[in-house]
Amino acid sequence: MISLRVNGEHRELDVDPAMPLLWALRENLAMTGTKFGCGIAQCGACTVHLNGRAIRSCVTPVSAAEGGEVTTIEGLADRTPGEGLHPLQTAWIEKQVPQCGYCQSGQLMSAAALLDSNPNPDDAAIDAAMAGNVCRCGMYSRIKSAIKHAASQNRAVVQSFDPGASVNAEDDVGEKAHG
Repeated sequence: MISLRVNGEHRELDVDPAMPLLWALRENLAMTGTKFGCGIAQCGACTVHLNGRAIRSCVTPVSAAEGGEVTTIEGLADRTPGEGLHPLQTAWIEKQVPQCGYCQSGQLMSAAALLDSNPNPDDAAIDAAMAGNVCRCGMYSRIKSAIKHAASQNRAVVQSFDPGASVNAEDDVGEKAHG
């Protein structure tokens, strides 16, 4: 029996510990937002978060999630209680990112991990974080635009709660050096 939390809920799975996490999510928990793309961790369609880190669920055995916290695309909006959609999901809609939509859950999960670790990413950071995600429709410029938009929206929220809050590391350095 594999015990884990998925999108904040405790789950018990009676599955082969070697089963890929992707299939445990899709087949055993009916969470079909996470997609199968390649099965070899090359396309990013299967990206979920395990303990806050973006991972490829198609090659991660469910046993690796034992005792851990898994967040899928279905749980992404739940990370912003009372807000409805996650800011990235809103940006995806506003910037008209999806074409066929197949890769989008993985793209969103990779982008969310990026913004969790770097709330003010530059183009190079976005490119590096998203390099493992393939979009057959070629929507890379819209994806980058949506990530930048979500980051700017997050900075605006931080400043609305604390107008004196620093929104990037350079501000902190400047304040310490001059303050």
